[in-house]
Amino acid sequence: MPDTTVNSVEEFDARYTKAGRLKRYAHGRVRSFLARQALTLTGSLFLIFLASPQVGLLACFAVLLGETVDCLTLTRVSYKLGRGMSLQKAYWITTLSGTFQAVTVTYAVTLSWFNTPHVGGTFFTLAYLTGAVINAGIVLPFHPAVTKARIGVYTLCVTGLFLHRAILEPPDPFSVILYDLLGMMMMSYMAYIFIAYMVRGFGRQRRNKRETLLRTEALANAYSELREKQIESRRLSLVARHAMDSVIMSDAAGRILWVNDTFTKVTGYTAQEAEGRTPGELLNGPDTSRAASEGIAIAIRAGQPHRTEILNYRKDGQKIWVETTLVPVLDDKDQVEMVVAIERDITQAREHAQQLAEAKIEAEEGARAKSRFLATMSHEIRTPMNGVIGMADLLCDADLPQEYLGYAKTIRNSAEALLSILNDILDLSKLEAGRVELNPVDFAPAACFEGVTRLLRPQAKTKDLTLELTFPHPPDLVWGDDTRLRQVLLNVIGNAIKFTENGGVFVDVEAQNSPTGYLLHIRIRDTGIGIPEDRLDHIFDPFAQADADTTRRFGGTGLGLSISRKLMEAMGGSISVSSAPGQGSCFCLEMPVEAARLLPKAGHKARAQDLTAGLKVLVAEDNNTNRLIIKKFFQNAPIDLHFAHDGEEAVQKTAEHKPDIIFMDMSMPVMDGLAATRTIRASNGPQPQIVALTANGFASDRRACVEAGMDGFLTKPVRKAELLQCLSALRPAL
Repeated sequence: MPDTTVNSVEEFDARYTKAGRLKRYAHGRVRSFLARQALTLTGSLFLIFLASPQVGLLACFAVLLGETVDCLTLTRVSYKLGRGMSLQKAYWITTLSGTFQAVTVTYAVTLSWFNTPHVGGTFFTLAYLTGAVINAGIVLPFHPAVTKARIGVYTLCVTGLFLHRAILEPPDPFSVILYDLLGMMMMSYMAYIFIAYMVRGFGRQRRNKRETLLRTEALANAYSELREKQIESRRLSLVARHAMDSVIMSDAAGRILWVNDTFTKVTGYTAQEAEGRTPGELLNGPDTSRAASEGIAIAIRAGQPHRTEILNYRKDGQKIWVETTLVPVLDDKDQVEMVVAIERDITQAREHAQQLAEAKIEAEEGARAKSRFLATMSHEIRTPMNGVIGMADLLCDADLPQEYLGYAKTIRNSAEALLSILNDILDLSKLEAGRVELNPVDFAPAACFEGVTRLLRPQAKTKDLTLELTFPHPPDLVWGDDTRLRQVLLNVIGNAIKFTENGGVFVDVEAQNSPTGYLLHIRIRDTGIGIPEDRLDHIFDPFAQADADTTRRFGGTGLGLSISRKLMEAMGGSISVSSAPGQGSCFCLEMPVEAARLLPKAGHKARAQDLTAGLKVLVAEDNNTNRLIIKKFFQNAPIDLHFAHDGEEAVQKTAEHKPDIIFMDMSMPVMDGLAATRTIRASNGPQPQIVALTANGFASDRRACVEAGMDGFLTKPVRKAELLQCLSALRPAL
């Protein structure tokens, strides 16, 4: 069975599997059918002449029948084998057909044995069977079972024929029998030698062919890898040559072997100037970091990749910062063969980083300056405002003619308006910095809304406007920051009243249940001037109003709505507006509140006069006006009142009078309020309750007071009611 050309080891191995060899056996037998029949016809012709025409034709028919059946069977099996027939079934069918073909051959041989002259017939029979055995042995590597079956049939035939001659026919001389046996043995041995040689040759050819294929594939793979490496090398060469970063290739000693064009652009050195020199001696200078250079050298010696930033010098002396990445290339003994360095010019990036750092410092300093300015403004404005509002309160409480009482109220209202503007500015600053503080408490939402509308109703009444509140089924208590909610409501409802000339303002509130408490839906509608559509997106911006005419006509800073939105967002809520010019506006607020926690409220219902009776109070205040106002506030209170002009005097009078409560100004000469508080707290005497009086209303000031040991915090300007309430609240702690 000749071995046709195969292109891979996989194909070769597939041809030598059991199925592959069976297919090759079948194809080979079918392909050599005519060649074998030439021998059949030749033998038949001899039988026709040596025996008779009938014997020759019968022998020819028998052999052709066996060959035809075998070939047809092999053709059919080959077809079926590729369409689901099992290999085992195909193997046995072809073995049976081959055995049948061998039987037909033995039938023809038997005809020759019995119908030809004795000596010639014997020789012809043995020669023909020897040829048949050799023909069967040729396919031994491809179909061992059919080969063994055929040889077995031929052996039985020869044995039977010799036994028949020895037993049933007249005896021949011993020499004749011996010659026939020797001839048979010689032919059998020759057939064996031939078949063994052929099988060994087949095995050698198979091994040689496979080794040749393996070598061919190995060479093809090696060539393919070589081609790929060549292509990759060309690509890498192009990448390295045209890369935007500098590429330096150095030998194990650090001497430059090759640089790309970018290296020349960045450093000014040509490839000829760089080759043979080390990067250090070429690019380092007086300000180059020795630690960075040593780190590079250590990494190269260790054969480890390394990345660092280092200061280099161009050929013209200009300093450049580069980010260098070194990758050692190791040989098969793990020794450094060469080093590839990729360097990126980061001079501009470092300059930008430096500029950003400086800008950050400037921004932080600006923020600190802003905080200092706001704190100073708060202190410097609140201090005189304390005197203005305090004196106005005293005048309003005095028995004045109605005209002069109106003057006093005007002064107080104007001062309170100015204080409101200051508070808005400070609130906006805190909100923009994200430092707003929320103080949630249990509160009654109905009382909160009623209190706001009650406070604003006189303002609406002066303009003949209706102010209506609708709040069906309000919850008794909720948990939230009612102070900030009031601030938002005062801003939004106050704005609605300010920008409405006719009609009224209508506040609708609905409390919707939520998993944690309630969601307050608040709608504030007015019949005012409305807002143009192109200004709706900017109405919540700081210092923004509908237009310049509105500002001139109605006044205001434009901070109220901006503060309201930021406060609502800080409380987890939202605020939106819909409006049209001349049709009024509708502000929709949503604010989540939690279920009430039922915390006990501070204070008592007893009258302030009863709670303050007999208290010793020390006021540490350096401002004469503020001392006068506080003295007037307390002139009818049953307390023992003392004053100190600075912190040092406050410490002395604390030791002398042992007050129950100290109102401590934070900014005083000689010793400020914080230092005085710390000194008092460090003493061994009785410890009073200390309340800060400050014109600085920032959270940082509150923290400083608490850290110094103070118990309370009042922001100037201080009202009489606040002072009395503070005394009442602190009395139970004494």
